[in-house]
Amino acid sequence: MASTPPGQRRQQILVALAEMLEQPKGDKITTAALARKLAFSEAALYRHFASKAQMFEGLIEFIEASVFGLINQIAEREEDGMAQARGIVGMLLQFASSNPGMTRVLIGDALVNEDERLQLRMNQFYDRVELALKQALRLAASTGHGHEADVAARAGMLVSFVVGRWHRYAKSGFKLNPAQDAAIQIALLLN
Repeated sequence: MASTPPGQRRQQILVALAEMLEQPKGDKITTAALARKLAFSEAALYRHFASKAQMFEGLIEFIEASVFGLINQIAEREEDGMAQARGIVGMLLQFASSNPGMTRVLIGDALVNEDERLQLRMNQFYDRVELALKQALRLAASTGHGHEADVAARAGMLVSFVVGRWHRYAKSGFKLNPAQDAAIQIALLLN
């Protein structure tokens, strides 16, 4: 049997971890359970990741690369600041809908009792998302849509809305789609 290239094995581990996070009960994930799912030893996991925290960092890196890559695409595609804000919020809700396991990382559920630097990194993620929304809303204010003085409050409200929808999705056992009725809700928030 041919051996699996190291990069591919790392990817398999991260995919399996994300799949395990999709379980509605949200049980704590152990390296032993992850190794069983992959049908190899815990030692094999540690040949690719020094710790379980590094595995979660791999998921966070995927989230960051995906989300901020999409935010950049939205900013490049949309000249209108309000369209950018709507696009960013809609994308964040759709990302969670498409990646239920990642939603548990986004809201911090999967990071409970793990290395605290993981939650700090997710807090930085929220800050960067809020900054992107502020930039979009400042652009909108500069063209007469909204007021510069309201930008920070509005961006904070939008982030809270998204995080609330993510929580609701995870707590419903991934039944209540966070993107459902999103266009109407986003329009109400940005009106």
